[in-house]
Formats: sequence, C-alpha cells, structure tokens
Amino acid sequence: MFESIDFKSVFTQFTNQKVLIIGDVMIDTYLWGSVARVSPEAPVPIVSGVIEENRLGGAANVALSIKALGAVPILCSVIGDDDRGKLILELMEEQLLSDIGLVVDEHRVTTQKTRIISGNQHLLRVDEEMDIFLNKRVQEEFIELITSLLESGGIDAIIMQDYDKGVLTPRVISEVISASERVVVPVLVDPKFRSFDLYKKVKLFKPNFRELTKGLNLDIKKKEIDKLAEAVKKFQIKQQIENLLVTLSDQGVLNSGDGELVHIPAVKREITDVSGAGDTVIAVAALCLISGLTPAEAAAVSNLAGGQVCEKAGVVPVSSETLLAECKEYFKSS
Repeated sequence: MFESIDFKSVFTQFTNQKVLIIGDVMIDTYLWGSVARVSPEAPVPIVSGVIEENRLGGAANVALSIKALGAVPILCSVIGDDDRGKLILELMEEQLLSDIGLVVDEHRVTTQKTRIISGNQHLLRVDEEMDIFLNKRVQEEFIELITSLLESGGIDAIIMQDYDKGVLTPRVISEVISASERVVVPVLVDPKFRSFDLYKKVKLFKPNFRELTKGLNLDIKKKEIDKLAEAVKKFQIKQQIENLLVTLSDQGVLNSGDGELVHIPAVKREITDVSGAGDTVIAVAALCLISGLTPAEAAAVSNLAGGQVCEKAGVVPVSSETLLAECKEYFKSS
C-alpha cells in the first residue's frame, strides 16, 4: 500500500514547522492510589495512598505532542481568572510553552477533569467546567489575537481542537477559517458535536467514530466499513473537506483523501488508557501532511501514534523516538 519513505528525513522536517493550536484547554488531574477494601458505607471501593498529579489537557495536550515531535506550538485558548487558570500558566511555563495566545476571562471557569485511578484501572472521573460559548467581548479579543498571530507570518498549520467547552464558537470558527484562507495556511480540525457541521473547506477533518455517527445521525456499527465509507464521502463532498480521517479505536482508521479511500487496521497492543489518543492523532497527522506525506501515509503514521499513547496511563504526549522506530518497522513490513 505504501512506498518506501525516509522517515528520519520526514521527522527532521517537523522541526521546521510552526503550528497554531486553537481550542479548549483544561487541567487533567490524576489521583493515583490503591484499592484494598470496599466501603462499609456503600458498595464502592476505598482508594488509599493517593498521589495527586496535574497535567495539561485538551488543546494543550495537542501542543505538547507538537512540541514532542520537534515542531513549535503556539497555543490559543481562553482560561478563567481563577486558581485553575493560574495552574494552566504554571504548567505551560514548566513545559516551555508560550502563553502569547491565551486570553483570560474573569467570568469563565477553567476546565478541570479529575480521574481517580487504582493501578491501571480508571475508577471515576469528575468534571468541573463551563461549556457556554465565549461572550461577544471575549470572542472579539480572541479573534483579534489569532488574526494578529496569523498575519505576523511563519505559521505552517492551524489545528482547531474542539472539546465543546465554548472556546470554538461559530463566529471563532468562521473567522479563523476566513483568516486562514487570506494567509494561505491549512486548517486541520478535531471536532465535537455542537459545531460538527460548521467546519468547511478545511484540509483535514478528524472525528472519532462516536463523533461522526452522532454528528451525522448515523445508525452504523464500527465494523461496517463500507457503509461508513459511503457516509464519509458524502459528508466530505458536502463540506468541501480535502481529507477526512475517522478514528475507529480497535478497528484502526478510515481515511478519505486524494480521491482514495483507505481503511488501515489497528496494530494489536496492550491498551491501558485511551485518553488523549485523539489529541495525538491530530497532532501527528498535521505535521505529516504539511511535511509532504500523502493522506494515506499520514493516516497510517497517526494510527501508530494514537495506539502508542494508549499503552500508557493518563493523557501523555507522543514520543518522537518511539514513533520513528515503529514507523520504520511498520512501513517496512506493510
């Protein structure tokens, strides 16, 4: 299916890329502990020996993967003027991520997802968030900031990472796509439900299976690849999308681009945690496409990357070295 690729050269090209990541950021908090007994108060496990860890999540995790692959990320988002917002800034500073694309809204609550984990078993998640759209004043400030960053030049791609928390409003989506056309910068989208059909004329649209079926109101099973492919093609034509990549977890990925529709099976792995796999896929796909790989090749590399992060507990960025090694082996044998 794939021709010989010099992956070392491709990965080296990543270091020349600068990517604007626009979307919802959040704190991923982990409470790691162990379970030895059940509560006498209710039939629930008691977690003891808890260690708390905070990580960057959402669009910030995409930025971390872009950085891990050697490229330069610029994260654009809106955070609250609260303790969680301050923690976002602290974590970004620790990870050497620039905050020039952030807007602070005193009326907004910064999203935090808290996961309670025993061993590798995910017991519970608690979400604290605000998902209403940005108000008019904040939208205008945010759009002006993004436009300024784009017009300053040097941006090679835009990733719109939508978690349905209200940062990517219909107006923000429209204005960013219009601005991208003016400066001729490709837009790649990881969508959610609320604004699913607002993304038009983009280079890549990457829903997962649940997002696609809910967004298009489809009653299709994951293994019905032919029916899925037909729905994908219709939506792609309607929205004038250049490439459409659907992630199917254990069924791999389905990619439609360059007039070619390809189903790439998943590589068998020991899955620990699927959190953040979509962030990894969109980051890797973006860098692969702007570095010259075909849509099918970019989909295959992204498929490997998404699988790799699922082998680790919690939301983690992709490892450039590990991915490069597996790409060389996979493409040699595919």
